[in-house]
Amino acid sequence: MSRPKDRHDRVYRTIIRIFKAFFAVMDIRFDIRGAHHLPAGGAAVIASNHTSYLDFTFLGLAADRHGRLVRFMAKGSVFRLPVIGWLMRAMGHIPVERATGAPAYRYAYRALQDGQLVGVFPEATISRAWTLKPFKRGAATLASELAVPLIPTITWGGHRLVTVDGRGSLRRHIPVMIFVGEPIHPQPWQSIEEIDALLRTAMGELLDAAQREYPDRPVSLRDRWWLPRHLGGSAPDPVQAAVIDAAKVRI
Repeated sequence: MSRPKDRHDRVYRTIIRIFKAFFAVMDIRFDIRGAHHLPAGGAAVIASNHTSYLDFTFLGLAADRHGRLVRFMAKGSVFRLPVIGWLMRAMGHIPVERATGAPAYRYAYRALQDGQLVGVFPEATISRAWTLKPFKRGAATLASELAVPLIPTITWGGHRLVTVDGRGSLRRHIPVMIFVGEPIHPQPWQSIEEIDALLRTAMGELLDAAQREYPDRPVSLRDRWWLPRHLGGSAPDPVQAAVIDAAKVRI
């Protein structure tokens, strides 16, 4: 193991302990299912939906059950934030710049060659509709080119703590579900498009299950913001959410 990786691991494990303490104080009701699908050793690409600023910590908890760390690919702008940016770099996460994604891809490629877990959010940004947005194909491409497992995962409930547009709450006892699906093993004859379609189908099924089985319901009309429109919530539908996303990019 190289010295930089040792340093990143020490910082990373310290951050994990801090977040575990925070979650304990908040009495977050975690429901982690399928963590046995994460490999105890060797490389894999972990693909997750994106609804909360804390998604990477939730997935990290699932991987931590095997003593594994996940190097997440995240927007480059996050790495330029005070404190947070330093922490992201110190943990060995991978910055992805909108204009030039090649360096991030090479970094993730090397991490997988080194036998690490690489976390990818195929939607690239948080979904305001709380449904799956169109996918970027980086996760499928990485898994296919390196012939490593592609693991579909879903988190649900964390957006009630902190998410886009200043939404969130410090209410205690919020349930957070983390579902890990069966690995997809890319085959040489499969196209990237086919692998990506398999990933989206698997993640869609996991998300449907998490939303269906989530134990809480909104306590008032005002509290319906965290439910998707098709489940009776007041979140924008996918078309409206795409319009909002486009306006935010222009700003």
